Amino acid sequence: MPTSTLDPVSLPASQEEQVHALHELLRREGRARLVGRGGKRAIELPDAVYELLLRILDGLQQGKAISVVPVMQDLTTQQAAALLGVSRPFFIKLLESGALPFHLTGTHRRVYLKDLMAYKEHRDRERREALNQMAKEAEDLELYDKVLLPDQ
Repeated sequence: MPTSTLDPVSLPASQEEQVHALHELLRREGRARLVGRGGKRAIELPDAVYELLLRILDGLQQGKAISVVPVMQDLTTQQAAALLGVSRPFFIKLLESGALPFHLTGTHRRVYLKDLMAYKEHRDRERREALNQMAKEAEDLELYDKVLLPDQ
């Protein structure tokens, strides 16, 4: 059993076929019903739950580990740094610079997952734009077809 809501769940190889069959059934049949033990009382899944289930199955089939986390989930600075792929000291500097909102729980800084994901999307968008600009400049200067060697 996962120890926290951030712990991802991966698909065991022994269940790949079963998950694939479930995914195909849900895609083909559309609406889904949940049936209790022994076939007792079926309840139709709400649209939001059905869509979430499809997204989970999509991710598992792609070999991704899945976590379901509330958007207002409090993250420690270590958890947040790990999600961004940066060191905890670097992440603390981001917080202190005002790049991300945070709140205190006692004396400990905490970040909401929704704020972290908004920052990550903004950071990733800026990176893509910078790379596109660099690629455009290299293309304009006709550097793509040249091999640049250091002066010897």
